[in-house]
Amino acid sequence: MKFTVPQNVVSTNEKGNWLKIALRWRSSVIPAILPRVLLCSLFGVIISILYAHDYPVALPLSTSVIPSLVLSLLLVFRTNTAYERFWEGRKQWGSLVNLSRNLARQMWIAIAENDQRDRAQKIVMLRLLVAFAVAMKCHLRGEKVNEELAALMPEKLYLKLKDMNHPPLEIAFWIGDYLQDRYTHKCLNAYQLTALFQLLDGLVNALGACERILKTPIPLAYAIHLKQLLLIYCLLLPFQMVSEFTGFTGLIVGLISFTLFGIEEIGIEIENPFGYDANDLPLDAICQTMQTNIEDLITLAPSVGHWQSELDSE
Repeated sequence: MKFTVPQNVVSTNEKGNWLKIALRWRSSVIPAILPRVLLCSLFGVIISILYAHDYPVALPLSTSVIPSLVLSLLLVFRTNTAYERFWEGRKQWGSLVNLSRNLARQMWIAIAENDQRDRAQKIVMLRLLVAFAVAMKCHLRGEKVNEELAALMPEKLYLKLKDMNHPPLEIAFWIGDYLQDRYTHKCLNAYQLTALFQLLDGLVNALGACERILKTPIPLAYAIHLKQLLLIYCLLLPFQMVSEFTGFTGLIVGLISFTLFGIEEIGIEIENPFGYDANDLPLDAICQTMQTNIEDLITLAPSVGHWQSELDSE
């Protein structure tokens, strides 16, 4: 099976035309914040018109110093917290890839084969490692079991998986059950079984860590307070700047609000890194990498002395 990387997944490599990247619309937060920026800018224009008609709307510029410091600290905290969640999600998916590689390699080499049926079972289990990642991706995105998983397992297992409340956990159970069965039939020793179960436990731990990120959003009271403070600050800016910038007040307010709303929106976009946005983690590409690794491993012959025979053939 091949995965198709969505068109909205773009490279984060900043090398290239600096101006082209700076003016990029797609993957930026401009579409999300533009209505708010225009609203604040328009309000600035209205205040500048009132000031031009001698209405007493001007405030001292010094009144914004303390609110600016408080708002800056809140925005920095908000962005750092969101990026920590994003990076933690990336680390867990990186760990998932490495654990799957190690588990697949050890299963392929360590589990003894008595006949072709044993080989076929082992191939099914290795592909279930990819299915675990795909099911985990769907679980984190709130998707149901889909055709991606149908191509990675026998139809009987796929139909059973569709009725499960937690598909990735069920797949982990199947893999564990297979390992225990191989131990019972003396295709594994106790040390090998323990090592394999430790790797399998690592997969489930990565799943749990991602669920923790997904189900622990930024506290609502904090998010509400930050938005309220941002709105108040941006709407007070025209009163503080109109005496100095007069007709350019709307433009200056728009630029400042663009900066502040943009920083907040970046935090909102990356705090849940498992979605479909261009700034989310490339989960489809990660699953594709795992699929490629497993299929390459299956083409190798897990037999004692295979490497020696390869050398002798040269």
